[in-house]
Amino acid sequence: MSHLVELRNRLMRALASILLIFLALVYFANDIYGFVATPLLANLPENANMIATDVTAPFFAPFKLTLFAALFLAFPFILHQVWGFIAPGLYQNEKKVLMPILAASVILFYSGIAFCYYLVMPIVLGFFTGIGPDVMTISPDISSYLSFVLKLFFAFGIAFEIPVAIMLLCWSGATTKESLKEKRPYVVVGAFVIAMFLTPPDVLSQTLLAIPMLALFELGLLLAGFYQKNTDSEEVKN
Repeated sequence: MSHLVELRNRLMRALASILLIFLALVYFANDIYGFVATPLLANLPENANMIATDVTAPFFAPFKLTLFAALFLAFPFILHQVWGFIAPGLYQNEKKVLMPILAASVILFYSGIAFCYYLVMPIVLGFFTGIGPDVMTISPDISSYLSFVLKLFFAFGIAFEIPVAIMLLCWSGATTKESLKEKRPYVVVGAFVIAMFLTPPDVLSQTLLAIPMLALFELGLLLAGFYQKNTDSEEVKN
């Protein structure tokens, strides 16, 4: 029962952090949406604007985006609560190993979102807004654009966690660096398949996600080598 109570308290703190950040940001909901819409607005033709096809969309679209922004910003605190729950059951050497991985997971998650916003979205949106015929008037719906953006943010944020996942798998003994190297051709195919499910249904978005995933896979292999070597040396000392 004590573990269940501790889990409940950790979950309540995590939810409270999301709520507090949301309340702090909700006043700036329209400004946040304007910031996220900047890559699209920069690629729209002159005098073209976004539209709302639903009466409630002008309120709920910024509201929904602010809620997800609060979730993204609370991600470090949520991981801290997860760490606080599992840390008492770990040995001291395990804590020293896992704490840098926890910090790296936060950095990589935000790096994925930043990579998506500053590099991927301008390329993707510039391609789609410029490929249509001249007789077509581009007026994106604010709710559809929000769904498109959130899917991309989530996909890139999760995809950038690949090095952390590889390091954990190698450290736990579930696999080895050499075994992953042998499966590299399957990883290439799997990266494109995963990108197909995580991104909107277009080849450009899928490719722009799959290529960084493969690069991060290679980075994970490199780090896992050092990680495994350090772990082995620690076991020898012990």
